Amino acid sequence: MLTRDQIQEHLYSAVISDALDAAGFRDQVLSVSLLPMTGGLCLFGRCRTTEWEDIDFEDPRPYELELKAVDECEGGDVLIAAAGGSMRSGIWGELLSTAARNRGCVGALVDGAVRDVDKMRSMDFTVFAAALCPRDSLHRQRVIAVDTPVVIGGVTIHRGDFIFADEDGTVVVPEAEIERILDAAWQKVHAENAVRDDIRSGMSATEVFAKHGVL
Repeated sequence: MLTRDQIQEHLYSAVISDALDAAGFRDQVLSVSLLPMTGGLCLFGRCRTTEWEDIDFEDPRPYELELKAVDECEGGDVLIAAAGGSMRSGIWGELLSTAARNRGCVGALVDGAVRDVDKMRSMDFTVFAAALCPRDSLHRQRVIAVDTPVVIGGVTIHRGDFIFADEDGTVVVPEAEIERILDAAWQKVHAENAVRDDIRSGMSATEVFAKHGVL
């Protein structure tokens, strides 16, 4: 299994997507655009899922399940917030980031809005999200399920799946396939390096593809 440093240094969403394609998993890229709001330009790790809903009533147990999800995070986890792209409030911010990081969480991916970006940026905590909104989620949005399958951008995400997000997009690797897919992506990176070297040496793209079968 690759280390986090190896993944960080060598892999990226496109090459992981290519490895999934080659293995027959052709629909693992989210169709929504979630962009880096704070922290680094890539985010990866094991998924801990939360499902959100919009509400228009006073929540009798405010923040209950989102706090449970954060408190149960483990080292290397990415907190997934499936909010259906809602802009009703900023459902993730500085305090949740602080608590999650204390549990070993490496970042959050939010299909919705976030807030406190300046404070999260100063923490160097990585958050990918659809948009920004300063409104509090209290009595506007809430978590209704933790660690259950969620759907974002047409892809079903389970607890324990591997997620990788960068500026190109977000790709999800099923838990049972993580080692195989990441190893295949690693091999493709090295094959692409050989292709790049041959192109730089003067070979045409057609000649390089005939030689390596990689483009």
